Amino acid sequence: MSVSPTWVVVLVKDFDLAKQRLRPVLDPGQRRELARENARLALAAARAGDHVLAVCGSEAAAGLARTAGAEVLLEANPSGQNPAARLGIAHASAGGARSVLLLSSDLPLVTRRTIATMLSAGRRLGRPGVVAAPATGRGGTNALFLNPPDAIDLHFGDDSLARFERDAASRGTRFAKRAPGRTEEVSDAQAG
Repeated sequence: MSVSPTWVVVLVKDFDLAKQRLRPVLDPGQRRELARENARLALAAARAGDHVLAVCGSEAAAGLARTAGAEVLLEANPSGQNPAARLGIAHASAGGARSVLLLSSDLPLVTRRTIATMLSAGRRLGRPGVVAAPATGRGGTNALFLNPPDAIDLHFGDDSLARFERDAASRGTRFAKRAPGRTEEVSDAQAG
């Protein structure tokens, strides 16, 4: 493990509840299988970090994460991405994490290289620093690197990217946006 361990926290929703927007075109079994495959890809990509923790919304998701070699936290009462991320950050911090990368398990194009690039960008940005990977549509965020783990609050959901950036600016924390899979910075602003 490195001197400044970075934990990748993969947020894995209950497969039966995932991909609801695809109900018009995929039946429940197809949606479940798509969510399962996306989670498998995210867990494999997360191995770019020093430690992989999966916060899981169901026993089925936890079983997949264990098979992938991740440490698992099973949510007693899943209540969304922000509570799951808070649980993961608290556990990672207690385990000695100096930084965390929060990663949605719903990214079909995520690779280990993508995650390694984002971690590298976060390390270059310094401490305190935040790197966010924008989601396509609705202003969301697919992944969030926090150095230290409590650098800013959590705001996952619609327009989260702008909220993360405002929060970082209000704290004087460096903030960068990274397009998934790209190596150049989209934005890098030092607040304060």
